[in-house]
Amino acid sequence: MTRRLTIGPFNRVEGDLEVTLEVSDGRVASAQVSSSLYRGFEHLLLAKHPLDALVIVPRICGICSVSQSAAAAAALADAAGLQMPPNGRLAANLILACENLADHLTHFYLFFMPDFARAAYRKRSWHAATERRFQASVGEALREVLPARADLLRLMGHLAGKWPHSLALQPGGTTRAVTATEKVRLLAVLREFRAFLSRTVFGDVLENVSAIGSADQLAAWAEGRSADLPRFLEIARDLGLARRGRATDSFLSYGAYAHGDGDGQPLFARGVWQDERRPFDEQAIREDVTHAWLHGDRPLHPGQGETHPLTGEFADKAGAYTWCKAPRYDGRIVETGALARQMVAGQPLLRALVAADGGSVLARVVARLLELALVVPAMERWVRALTPGEAFCHPWQLPDQASGVGLVEAARGSLGHWLRIERGKIAGYQIIAPTTWNFSPRDAAGVPGALEQALVGLPVGEGERVPLVVQHVVRSFDPCMVCTVH
Repeated sequence: MTRRLTIGPFNRVEGDLEVTLEVSDGRVASAQVSSSLYRGFEHLLLAKHPLDALVIVPRICGICSVSQSAAAAAALADAAGLQMPPNGRLAANLILACENLADHLTHFYLFFMPDFARAAYRKRSWHAATERRFQASVGEALREVLPARADLLRLMGHLAGKWPHSLALQPGGTTRAVTATEKVRLLAVLREFRAFLSRTVFGDVLENVSAIGSADQLAAWAEGRSADLPRFLEIARDLGLARRGRATDSFLSYGAYAHGDGDGQPLFARGVWQDERRPFDEQAIREDVTHAWLHGDRPLHPGQGETHPLTGEFADKAGAYTWCKAPRYDGRIVETGALARQMVAGQPLLRALVAADGGSVLARVVARLLELALVVPAMERWVRALTPGEAFCHPWQLPDQASGVGLVEAARGSLGHWLRIERGKIAGYQIIAPTTWNFSPRDAAGVPGALEQALVGLPVGEGERVPLVVQHVVRSFDPCMVCTVH
């Protein structure tokens, strides 16, 4: 027996998402993922002064506005042939890391964990404690995580003035110089955040969490430990989340936190994982619009890409079901996000989890929490490396004719901006957001996107209208539809 389910909106962050499932013999046989609203920021940017991009693109999203700003600044810097001074790089890394870590907390505590407090899980041994701690709006964890998140964002106030929608990130560096006294304040913010993570999220010091290298070590570490990651691991083991939500096991990362490893290399390496780590080639990216409500007859590199929405009679395009384009890397489906970053970077625990069961709900959530333990010590090093009195931003001149690419890693994954300047104005601007990669529709060959593949095979109970396991898989990718359709 076959039936069709349409699920949506998914409204904890950005609800403009519909997932249509074909269910056969109690399992998902196929899935279509639809971004159902169009926004058009790429059109807003055309014919504007290039510096206007620094004002406009952060408005794409209220959660990752710094990431959008960083990508725009990087594209302008690339167009101008500009490099940041060391202080500028360090401050930019700190600002971006602050937003990414705050986003990891938001995802885990506000978007992902509340699903396990639902009445459908009432018979599970862990339900009562999970409901008390993670129930949406009233769970006791909120009283701890929201103040801790707000305290972390004080770092953003010191370095970027405000969040979201700061103008502190510029092509030549950052606008806010740091004094020796302010370095002490920044370290105090990080010390308090480190203590919260150790006490509440992990129940252990960050260095011990970072050193876990296998699934067996993770299970042994979590046994009897009272903290939120061990609580999630107990739930994941009971529900088999290590075997839910596998996509292609191909992963992409643009590399995160420039020169952040102390040896001139980014903290997390750039590359592609397809059974082994491979070098990244920006020219291998193409966007297909075969199943999108957009004009276009062939896949294009974003440097030559266009975004022309279909309207009126043209909106009845055969086979179209979303406003999301279908990005492909060398013609392949790739997944992006914290798991992808750590797979490319070679993090032992994540590679072990993927080797055992593939990319999964468990692996994606563990990757996000693990980044909290990996990045905070790096942020402490970056603050100590700041040199008061030296430049934070280089002066620069805008070219009348140029093109540039800005590639950064947001919390959700790889974010790219492609810019073309003609006669001193923006003549082309294309954006590929992390959710565009993960929630892409089918391409011209009919190959489903990453989430569409990850949903196939999931069990759906008789009469179940909104399968919980489907929601767990969708939320493990952390959808953000306003970024997708910008």
